[in-house]
Formats: sequence, C-alpha cells, structure tokens
Amino acid sequence: MDNSASADPLLALASLATRTDDPDFALGEILSIIAGALRADSASLALLSPDSGKLETEASLGLPATEDTALAPGQGIPGWVAWHGKALLAEDAANDPRYRALRPGVGCQMAAPLLSAEGEALGVITLDRNAAGAYGPAELAQLTQLTEEGARVLRRLWQLGHLQDKARQLETLLTTGQSLVSKLEQQELFDTLTRDTRRMMQSRACGLYLYDPERGTVRFASYTGSAVAPPPAGDLRLDACLVAAAIHTRRAIAFSDIQSPEFLDLADLPRDDQLRSLLATPLAYEGEVVGVLAVFTDRVRRFDNDEKRLCSALASLGAVALQHARLYARVFRSEESLRKNEQLTTLGLLAAEIAHEIRNPLTVLKLLLGGLGLDFSPEDPRRTDMRVIGEKLDQLEAIVTRVLNFAKAPSSLHSR
Repeated sequence: MDNSASADPLLALASLATRTDDPDFALGEILSIIAGALRADSASLALLSPDSGKLETEASLGLPATEDTALAPGQGIPGWVAWHGKALLAEDAANDPRYRALRPGVGCQMAAPLLSAEGEALGVITLDRNAAGAYGPAELAQLTQLTEEGARVLRRLWQLGHLQDKARQLETLLTTGQSLVSKLEQQELFDTLTRDTRRMMQSRACGLYLYDPERGTVRFASYTGSAVAPPPAGDLRLDACLVAAAIHTRRAIAFSDIQSPEFLDLADLPRDDQLRSLLATPLAYEGEVVGVLAVFTDRVRRFDNDEKRLCSALASLGAVALQHARLYARVFRSEESLRKNEQLTTLGLLAAEIAHEIRNPLTVLKLLLGGLGLDFSPEDPRRTDMRVIGEKLDQLEAIVTRVLNFAKAPSSLHSR
C-alpha cells in the first residue's frame, strides 16, 4: 500500500473531529472519504442498533433506496463482519455464500468493522466494486486502517455529544432543584417537576403519582405531555398499577414496551398508543415512598444507568420539595390556628373588661333600688313593674358573672 496515497484520506478523516460536532454529518463524510479513496462503485455505513440489535444503514452511496436494509449479526458479509469483529474480502461476491445483494452488478465486496475502544463492533463500512477481483488484500488493509480512524472520529464525536448532554442535564438539574425548593404550593410543585423532567429526559410525557400507603392506592397528581385521553383520575388500586413495581422495590424500574398485551389492562397507564417505554422512579423521603415519577417515551428505549441516576436525583429533589411544601402548609395552618387563638384571647379579655364595667353600675342600681323602700299594694300595677325590674337586674348580674368566670384562667391544669 502506498503510504502517500493513504495520507490524504487519513488526514481528512482525522480533521473531521475538529470540523464538526454533528455525528450524523460525520457518518456521511466518513463514508464519502473512504469510498472515494478506494474508488468504490457503491458503499454503505451501518451501525448496530441498541434497540433491534441489527445493522441499520445510516449512510450510503450508489445504493437504491429500499425500506428493508437492516441485517442481523451474521447475515450477509456486513453481518459476518459485525459478528466476528474483523474485516472480510469477497473477491468474487456472486459466488460467496455470505453475500447478500442490495443492487445488481456487484462483482467484489469488502467490509471492515467500526470498533469501540474495548474492541466491540459498533457498525460496519461496506464497499462494492462492479468487477470481480477489483479489491485485494492491500485494499482490505487500507479499508481497515481508514475504518479504524473513522471509528476514532465517531467515538470522539459521540463522547463530545454525551458530555454536552450531561452538561445540559446537570444545568437543568440544578435549575430544577432551585425551582422546586421555592415552590410552596403543592400542585405548582408537581407540575414543575413533571415539566422539567420531561424536558430533561426529552420524553413524550411525564407523570407524577402520589402514593397513599394506608389505603394502598395511587393517584395522578400531575401529567405533562401528549395524550389521546386524560390520565385516569381518582384513587387507583396499587395491585392494578404498573408503578407498583417501583413502590415495592424502592428503585427505578424500566419497561421496554408498555403497548404489549400484558400491559393493556393496567389502570395507571395514560391512554396514548404512542407511548412505548416507561421508566418509573420512586419518590422516597427518609425511607418512605411518597410517590412515583414516570417517564414515557414514544419509541422503544433502553434506559441506561446514567438516565436512571438522573431520574433518581430528580425524584429525590421532588420528594424533599414535597416534604418542604407539606411542612410549610402545616406551619401555615399552625400560625392560622395561633392567630385565631390570639384573637379569641383578646376577645375574651375584652368581654371580661366590658362585663366588669357593666357590673359596677349594675350593682349600684340594685343597691339604689333596694334602698328606695318602695312597697306598693297588691292591686297596684307598679308592684308588678318593680318585681320585673328586680328580676331583670338579677338576670343581668348572672350574665355578667358567667362572662367573668369564663374569662378567668383555670386555677389548675391538672385533674384526674
């Protein structure tokens, strides 16, 4: 192999890491550089999908557009390369039993794996020539060298994107934490938690369930996202809910496809046939589960450990903020009660003062009335008037006495 001939494509591949931070753009550029260097008549770059486990075409040159191009590991020459993790040359493709035609007229095909830093296959680059025997061991070695450099570029870009995502998530986590602790109204807190979690996880929907351990039920407290129908309302029995798994295990539980038949009768799932995967994370405070934070995606998704840890952090913040809001509500109610007691105490003191002020002139009236010595004959109607006046004065004195006795502090706070 001519080293001077390979220097330019190697340099072009290496410079991609500084010219772009978009992995999707880099995939097309990598394929174009390698196919041009080896004068391929057609070429493809396929990556192993973490969801399906198949090789799915991400970029192609000179191949017809077809819907079904995915290859299982071991299927076709690219599948064989992905399965074994090493390059392969079929100088006469038509007579190689591993060859699978994607276009007519291919006489020679070779493929090399895109490997991870640990040596695991991430994808495959495949090159075709129309003439049989157009590629040989030298071209296969060159393809291997260029593919290794392309894999290094992709790993750098993927790592950069991963770090950028983590930085964005951390920033959102800090912002969310500051926002949550400032929410003193519970419904506002619930809505903020689901809204920020949905944005951070880039999911289709997010829901918050509150758990009542005494009744053994959960209920939707907040839901953010698309739904054909509103989430189920009211209390839902725990044994009929999918989020019960997170409550019982006290850890995050992922379900890859909630549209499967075994999940259709569960009461707590929103009625949306676009929802696919679910990550349910318990909200726990001092060892007690108070709710579940549920993240719904619109495609089958395998939640990695970083995503589970992120949701756990959000759930912990939510649990602390919820406890904070509940304590604030209790303090507010206590203050309200103390304020009412203070008003009642003031009212009692005021009533006692008024009663005392009334009793003094009332006593004088009674004394003066008794000192007049008025004694009318039984036939005189004024005798009845004097009796009624005396009764009313006694009634007023009894009322004043009761008010004063009520306003007095008890002599003892202890009793059997």
